[in-house]
Amino acid sequence: MKPSTGRMKFSLALVYFVFAILLNSVGTVILQVILTFGVDKTSASHLEAYKDIPIAVASFLIAPFLPRLGYKNALLGAVTVAGLACCLMPIHPGFFTTKMLFLLCGLSFAFAKVSIYSSVALVTENPRQHAGFMSTVEGLFMVGVLSGYWIFSYFIDSEQPKSDSWLAVYWLLAGLCLVTFLIVASTPFVESPTRSGQGADKDFAQMLKLMARPLVLIFIVSAFLYVLIEQGIGTWLPTFNNQILGLPSAMSVQATSIFAATLAVGRLSAGPVIEKFGWYPVLNVSLVSMGCLVVVTLPLTVGLTANPEMTWATAPKAAFIFPLIGLCMSPIYPALSSVMLSSLPKYLHSSMTGLIVIFSALGGSTGSIITGYIFDHFSGQKAFYFSLVPITGILIAIFFFKKETDKARERFSSAGQQDSA
Repeated sequence: MKPSTGRMKFSLALVYFVFAILLNSVGTVILQVILTFGVDKTSASHLEAYKDIPIAVASFLIAPFLPRLGYKNALLGAVTVAGLACCLMPIHPGFFTTKMLFLLCGLSFAFAKVSIYSSVALVTENPRQHAGFMSTVEGLFMVGVLSGYWIFSYFIDSEQPKSDSWLAVYWLLAGLCLVTFLIVASTPFVESPTRSGQGADKDFAQMLKLMARPLVLIFIVSAFLYVLIEQGIGTWLPTFNNQILGLPSAMSVQATSIFAATLAVGRLSAGPVIEKFGWYPVLNVSLVSMGCLVVVTLPLTVGLTANPEMTWATAPKAAFIFPLIGLCMSPIYPALSSVMLSSLPKYLHSSMTGLIVIFSALGGSTGSIITGYIFDHFSGQKAFYFSLVPITGILIAIFFFKKETDKARERFSSAGQQDSA
C-alpha cells in the first residue's frame, strides 16, 4: 500500500468518525431537549428529519456533480460547515438552534458520505478489498457513535436533568472538526478515475437511469428498511433506557453505547466472516437473530420503575441484552453497499452512492418518526416490537437481491467468454 493511499484512507475514516459523533448524537439530544427545553416526544422526533431530509435532498442534487468539485474539496467544506454549526449551539441554545445544527450537519454529511463511499474504489484494488475497507469504515463510524455517547454523557448532569451544561460538548466537537480539516487539507487525493468525461446533465441522467435497474431498486428497498431499523432503535434507545428501564439520564446515554459498541465490533470483524461463508447466508442468520432477540428481550422490560440510585450492578438485564441486537445487524448495511458498488464501474460510484445516501436518510428519518410516534402514543415496548416488520421486509428483499446479483454475474461471465472467443 502506497503511503499516500494510507493517508487517504485515514482521512476518509476520520471524517466519517467525526460525522458519526455529530449525527448519531440525535438520540442523546432528543432526550436532552425533552428535559432541558421541555419539548414533547413527537416534536423532538422531528430532529431526525432535520438531519435526514437535507441529507437526502443534497445527495440527490450534488452526487452526480461531486467528482467535478473534487472529493477532497467536498470533505473540507463539509467539516467546515459542521464545525461552525457546533459553535452555534452553546452561543444560542434552544430547540430552534438544535434543529439548525442537524440541518447543517445533514447537508454537510451528504457531501462527506458521497465523497467517502465514492473514494473507497480509489484506495482498493478488487471487490474483496472494497468489501473489507467498506466494513472497516463503517466499523469506525460505529466507534465514533460509541465515543459520542460517552463524550455527551460526560457533560450531562444527572443530578440536574434540566441543566444546559451539556451544550459545552459542542466546543469540543468544533475543535475536532478543526483538527480534521487540517489533516484532510494536508492529504493528497487522486480522483481522476471517478470522472466520466460526460456533461453534468448526462451524469445526472445516469443517476436517474440507475434507479430503473431491478438490482438497484431491490438494493434501495433493503437499505431503506435497514436504516429504518437502525435509526429507530439508535435514536430512541436513550429515551427507552430512561423512561422504560428507569435508568438515570447520563446512565441511559452510556447504556446506549453498548448498541454502538456491538455494531462497531460486528462491522470490524464482519469481513473475514463474509469472506468465508458468503454475504447471503451471513445476512440471513443476522436478520433471524435480530428478530429472536426482539421477541425474547422486550418482555423483560415490562413493569420496571425508575430508580435514581441505580448502578450498573442493579440495572435491569434488558439494558445489557437488547443492545446486543447491534451485533446481529452489523454486517447488513456495509455488505449490501459493497456488493452494489462493486457491480458498477468507478465513474458511477458517485451517482450510486447518492442513491444510497438518499434512501438511507429517508429510511432513518422514517424510522425515527414512526418509533417516536408509537413510543409517544402507545409504549416503548410496542415501538421496538415494530422493528419485526422491516426485518421481515429485508429478509424478502435480499432473497431477490441475491437472485439479481447471480444473474449479473452470469451475464458478466458470458460476456467474458464471448470476448475470449
